[in-house]
Amino acid sequence: MSTALEAEQTFVDKFPDEARVVRAAFLSAFFALFLGAIFGIIQTLHRTDVARIIPSTDYYTVLTAHGVFMVISFTIFFLVGLFTWALTRSLDRPLINIKITWTWYGLMAVGMTLTGISILAGFVDSIDMSADVLFTFYAPLQAHPLFYTGLVVFIVGTWIAGADWFRTFLAWRSDHPDQRIPLQTFMVLTTMTMWYIATSAVAASVLLFLLPWSLGLIDQVNPTLTRTLFWFFGHPVVYFWLMPAYMLWYTVLPKIAGGRLFSDPLARVVFVLFLLLSTPVGIHHQYLDPGIAEGFKFISMTNTMFLLLPSLLTAFTVVASVEYGARQNGGTGLLGWLTNLPWRKPEFTGMMLAGLMFAAGGFSGMVNAGMNINYLIHNTLWVPGHFHLTVGTAVALTMMAGTYWIWPQISNKPIFSSQIGLFQVVLWFIGMALMSNAMHAQGLLGVPRRTAEPEYSGFDYPTMFGGFEELNVQIAIGGTLLFVSTILFLGNLALTMGNPRVSGLAEPLPSPVSGSEDAPQVLDNLRLWVSIAVVLVVLAYALPIAAIIQRGGLLGPGVGTYPVWVAPVFDALADAATPLVGAVTDASASLVEVVR
Repeated sequence: MSTALEAEQTFVDKFPDEARVVRAAFLSAFFALFLGAIFGIIQTLHRTDVARIIPSTDYYTVLTAHGVFMVISFTIFFLVGLFTWALTRSLDRPLINIKITWTWYGLMAVGMTLTGISILAGFVDSIDMSADVLFTFYAPLQAHPLFYTGLVVFIVGTWIAGADWFRTFLAWRSDHPDQRIPLQTFMVLTTMTMWYIATSAVAASVLLFLLPWSLGLIDQVNPTLTRTLFWFFGHPVVYFWLMPAYMLWYTVLPKIAGGRLFSDPLARVVFVLFLLLSTPVGIHHQYLDPGIAEGFKFISMTNTMFLLLPSLLTAFTVVASVEYGARQNGGTGLLGWLTNLPWRKPEFTGMMLAGLMFAAGGFSGMVNAGMNINYLIHNTLWVPGHFHLTVGTAVALTMMAGTYWIWPQISNKPIFSSQIGLFQVVLWFIGMALMSNAMHAQGLLGVPRRTAEPEYSGFDYPTMFGGFEELNVQIAIGGTLLFVSTILFLGNLALTMGNPRVSGLAEPLPSPVSGSEDAPQVLDNLRLWVSIAVVLVVLAYALPIAAIIQRGGLLGPGVGTYPVWVAPVFDALADAATPLVGAVTDASASLVEVVR
C-alpha cells in the first residue's frame, strides 16, 4: 500500500493539481457543514421550545436545508475529495485530464448552489419558489423546478467524477496488467459502481416524473412509485456516505494506531458485499406503505439482515488492526493494550469514537429493519436518533477526524491545534450521545418526526430516561454541543490554513499484515460483481415496481398523459407480470404468516 515516494514527499508535493481539487472539494464540504449546522441548531432549539428564532411556517424550510446541506452536500463533497486523494495516491499517478476533474467539481458546485438557492428562497415570502420537501424529496410534496434541476446537475457531476476515476484506473491497468488492484482504488471503484446503480432510480424519478410535474408538463405522479424509486436510491446512499469512513478506518486508522491493516482480503470482501447487498433492500423503509404487498416487504427485511455481515467483518478487522498497532507499541494483556493507543491524537480518538457510535447505530438499525418492531417506531423520533448515530457520527465525525490527518498531506500545513481538535471530537461524541439517546427515548414514546410543534407537554410520560420535557432538555443540550463542536472544527481548520508551509509531514501508509496477494483473484473481478449486483436489484425491484404501476398507474390512477406509444408497451408488460406478481405475493405473504 505504501510507496517509497510517500516516504519523501507529501501528496501535494507529488500531485499539486489533484491536491488543489481535493482541497476545493473538502472546503465545499465544510461550507455545507457550516450551513447545515446553523440550520440544525435553529431546528433543535425550535422543536424543543428553547428558543423560537424562526416562525413555525419556516420550520420545514430549515429542516430541508439541514438535511440537504448535511447529508448530500457535506458528505458527498468530502467523498469526492477523499476518493480523488485515495485513487491518485494508491495508483501513484495523476488523473488523466485535470480539466475534466475540475469540470465535475464545477458541475457539483453549480448543482448544489441551484438546489441551495431554491431551498433558501423559501424564507422570502415575496419569492414564489418553494422546496420544502425535506431530504426525502418524493411525491406528493413538490419542489420548485430549480431544486430538481440542481440535483440533476449535482448527480451528473458525480457520474463524471466516477468516470474520471475509472479512466485513470484503466490507464494504470494497461501499464500494470498483472498487478492486483490497490486496496484504496478497489474501494473507490466498488463504491462508485454501487452509486451508478443506486442513482439510476432517483435519476429516473426526477427526470421522468418529479421535474416534469413541477414544470407543469404532467398533471400528477404516482406517489408510491416515486417513493419507491427514491428508496431504491435512499438506502444505498447511506453506504455511499459510509464508504469514505470505512476507507479511513481500514487504511488510515491502523497507521495512526502505530500498526497495519490486519487483512486486505477481508476489506475487499466487505466492499464487495456492500456493492451486492446495499441496493436490493430499500423497501424496508416502506413497511407502512399500503401500496406494496407484505410479501415484498418481508423479502426486503430478509435481505436487509444480510447487511449485518459486512458490518461485523469491519468491526473485527478494524479492532484487530488497532490492537495489532497497540501491541507493536508494547501493549499487553487482555485489555491493557488499550492504554498504548494514541488517544491524545484527535484523528485517532475521533475515528474510534465514531466507530463506537456506529456500533450503537447498528443495534437501532436492526430495530428499523425488522417488520414487526418497525411498526412501533416508524416515523417517530427514533429514526432521526438512528441516523444521527450513523451518518451524523460514524460518517461526520470520521470525516472531521480524518481531516486532521489528511489536511497536512494535501497542503503541507500542520494542524493549528491538536488539543482543540481532541476537545472538538470528544465534544461531538458527548453532544450526539445526549441528543441521540433522547431522540430514541422519545421515539419509543411515540413522538413523531418531521413536526415543528409536538405539543406533548401536557401529557405525563414517565420513562427510565425521564419525562418528555427532560428529554427535550437533553436534545437541546446535545444539539448545542454539536454546534459548538462544528465551530471549533471549522475554526481550527481556518487557523490551520493560515499556518506556513513546512516539510516533513509525509506519512506513508504501511502494507497490511495480510496483503492483496492473500486475496482470491475473483475479488478483483469487478465485472462479475457488477453483474450479480444488477441481477439482485432486478430480482428485488422488478415485481414490486410492476405491481405498483399496475395498481396505481404510471402517473397515478386515471391519468394517461404519457406518450401514446408507451401505453401498449407498458400494458403488455403489466399483463405479462400479473400472474407472477400474484404468485410471489401470495407465497411470500404465506411465509410471513408462518413466521409470525
